[in-house]
Amino acid sequence: MSPVSAATREALADISAGRIDALAAPLEPAADAAVLDERTVALVKIAALIALDAPPASYAWQVAAAIEAGVTGEDIFGVLLAVVPQVGGPRAVAAAAEIMLALGLSLPESYE
Repeated sequence: MSPVSAATREALADISAGRIDALAAPLEPAADAAVLDERTVALVKIAALIALDAPPASYAWQVAAAIEAGVTGEDIFGVLLAVVPQVGGPRAVAAAAEIMLALGLSLPESYE
């Protein structure tokens, strides 16, 4: 089992008990708590968009924010490949088109 800080354990316990207000209050970073860097957070958010089959505007906004955080198009493609086993091919195909547009790329002519 991985050790976690008391703050993390308490926050997870609150959320799992249905106290969703705990989601609104960010955790105070503790010395022993791992905090994700901005680049990693941006990639995780893109993975969530893929999993949720998010609307195009979500991709446009989040991909732009990710690029600003230092993420590359190759990083985003890596995220897409990483989540395919969990989300399935059709969702990945749909996400690929939205990612292309958000990166300013043209869709292939065969795209309908």
